[in-house]
Amino acid sequence: MESAFCNGMPADVLIVEDDPIIALDFEDTILRFGAKTVRAAPSVARALELIAARAPDFALLDLALVRGETPFAIAERLDALRIAYVFVSGYGSEVSLPSSLAGKPRLTKPCPADALQAALRRWRSTPAVCK
Repeated sequence: MESAFCNGMPADVLIVEDDPIIALDFEDTILRFGAKTVRAAPSVARALELIAARAPDFALLDLALVRGETPFAIAERLDALRIAYVFVSGYGSEVSLPSSLAGKPRLTKPCPADALQAALRRWRSTPAVCK
């Protein structure tokens, strides 16, 4: 079954964000872009549970979660599953990434809608075949 819509958006997006207002804003925006489902996790543990239950097509990973958590374990799991993701940070490039993740895409918060949409449209290397 094809998981992408013909509009190029991933069907299922995971948002890892500890601020519920920001998570809701991302969710509303992504659903308006055409994603079928959006799931949110406020912590690394919850995100890994959601991924184990059903792998998303794409993920947004906040770089600075509460209690000093970082999303690097989530990124490594997504890499192992070959799932695209982008880091999101209100701290710009001040947050350093492990060398294995240094080349991964980043968005800044607040995130302009056009930048978020562009990141979502790049989620796969080949376009969906519409029938």
